Amino acid sequence: MQLAGNRFVIIGRAGMDLYPDPPGTRTEEAVNFFACLGGSSANIGVAITKLGGSAALVTRVADDAIGRFACNQLDHYGIDRTHVHAEGGDARNSLALVETRVEDHQSVIYRNGAADFAMTEEDVTAVDYGAFDALITTGTVFAAEPSRTAAFAGFEWAKAAGLPLIFDIDYRPYTWPSAQEAAEVYSRAGSMCDIIVGNDVEFGFMAGDYDQGLDKARELVAQGAKIAVYKMGEDGAVTITPDGEFRTGIYRTDALKPTGAGDSFMGGFVSGLADGLDIRDAVLQGSAAAAMVVARVGCAPAMPTRAELRDFLDGHPGPTVA
Repeated sequence: MQLAGNRFVIIGRAGMDLYPDPPGTRTEEAVNFFACLGGSSANIGVAITKLGGSAALVTRVADDAIGRFACNQLDHYGIDRTHVHAEGGDARNSLALVETRVEDHQSVIYRNGAADFAMTEEDVTAVDYGAFDALITTGTVFAAEPSRTAAFAGFEWAKAAGLPLIFDIDYRPYTWPSAQEAAEVYSRAGSMCDIIVGNDVEFGFMAGDYDQGLDKARELVAQGAKIAVYKMGEDGAVTITPDGEFRTGIYRTDALKPTGAGDSFMGGFVSGLADGLDIRDAVLQGSAAAAMVVARVGCAPAMPTRAELRDFLDGHPGPTVA
């Protein structure tokens, strides 16, 4: 499956990431922090724009200095924020404190009264879906109302415009009232999508049994999805299509942190499909982008450019044997 072009509309969140500085510092011992754009959807948008595509974000941010920081960062990376609206009152932006360290890594996420959960159907119906080639969303948009109803409405509008739907499962338990509700909603979302990407834990969660995750990915393709990518960390990935499935390895790297790999994989993968790569090569491009980001500080600023990704692939001995 290839995409018609590289113009993506992304429904999700934008926030702020804070990294203790210098790299390796534990959060409780830090006095200096490095700030950058955060939020999985925003990070995917950065990955796409750095690889030569275009991205527009649909979300809400807090009507305060942190929300304005997120908007300034979106502008910095060239992400269209026509449909990013400020939410007043007690709404607050997503904030993550993330360490640049692998051993005993700590991430602290603040999501109380999240502004992006205030996104409404009016926000998504204002989008001209015909101006894009695909819609991407991450699972966090479904965790609360009115964002959940708005995201499903966005799915319907995008499908009516002929856009393929791309779903990054991105399960965050702390945002959901119950695991059962999350599994039901994610299964509904997955059944509507053309491309579903997640790790073994996330697919297992959707299946209601962590040992049945790969079967869940296969089931989604049997029900109509064109691609399901079942990621297994260091063990690579299994990609399922209606024509069969194949395994791919990973690109070894000296990781500084365990975070950012999923967002960079998605950006590299869909950019590859938009550029006309076959599915296997697009998966490997996503894997290479993920390897680069975990070896760098930050997530959004760590996303590789097209030239950097090409140099990495040219100089790397290649992926591990699947």
